[in-house]
Order: sequence, then structure tokens, then C-alpha cells
Amino acid sequence: MPELCAKTYNEQLREIAELYRNSGQPWPATAREIALWAINNGHYRAHHAKIIAKAAEEFASAMREDYYTDPQGRRVRALHVARFGSRSQDGSRVQKMLWDDIRTAPRDFMERAFQLRRRQIVGDCKQLKTDVDSFNDNHRDEKPIQLLLDFADDVAEASQPTEYQPRKPR
Repeated sequence: MPELCAKTYNEQLREIAELYRNSGQPWPATAREIALWAINNGHYRAHHAKIIAKAAEEFASAMREDYYTDPQGRRVRALHVARFGSRSQDGSRVQKMLWDDIRTAPRDFMERAFQLRRRQIVGDCKQLKTDVDSFNDNHRDEKPIQLLLDFADDVAEASQPTEYQPRKPR
């Protein structure tokens, strides 16, 4: 006989979102509208751990927006996150996401941080390709959506100055 497993937190949230849809609420909807409906209808209560997680998420979001101008005049993200493994008090392996400042962090920290961000970008691109392929395969009566994942031209264009710099007279 198969074991019954408890639903994950995300599965529970998706069920609540489905309840929202099935209750005749406006759709499409924002996540905020769904959350407000779920709270007001007793489908969602924040637990202490979730409040801490939400606060941590907000701190991370704010820290990702911390920029400074480097000596070459570039706008650079100041704070970066890298994943590190360690052992908990009971000896089990745990992962920690540690933040550091690019201006003072050691090279090995920044190398890990940059690798993590690159893997995140690759993961986003892989999922985007899967989504576009699925849409195209399931809407064959429409012109396929083209997807280019070579960002070299986009990065070069975005690296150009946004203001006109007149030449200095000779």
C-alpha cells in the first residue's frame, strides 16, 4: 500500500489559488488579490517561520538593489550571495546563503556568487525555452514564437552609454 505524504507548502498554496479561481473571483488576478482573499476567507495564516522567511526574502530583495559606482564609472551591484555547505549541531549537512560586499569579499566568495547567478540565468533560460516550445507545439495553427538565447548583442547594446557624450574640442 502506498504511503500517504503530506502536501508540500507550495502544493497547499496552489490549492488555495485554485479555490480562489473556483470561487468566482476575478481572473486573471494578482498574487496580492489571491493572498488577500485567502487571508480574509481563513485559508491562509502566517506562521512565525513564514514571517521570518518573508522578512529574509525582503532583506535579500533590498540587498540585491544596493548599487555603487566603481572607479571606472560603472554601476555595480554591491552585495552578492553565495551558497555554502556546513554541518548543523546534529551533524547533518545544511546549506547557507551568505551575503558579502563585492568591495571587500574574497575572490573565492565572488567566484561562487557569480557561478550561482550564472546557474540561475541558465535555469531561467532552460525553463523559458521549455515554455516557448510547449506553446508553439500546442498552438500549431499560429505563427511560432521565436526565441533567441544568445544575449551577446543585447549585453553589448545595454552596455552602451545612455547619454550623449559630446567630443571635447581639440
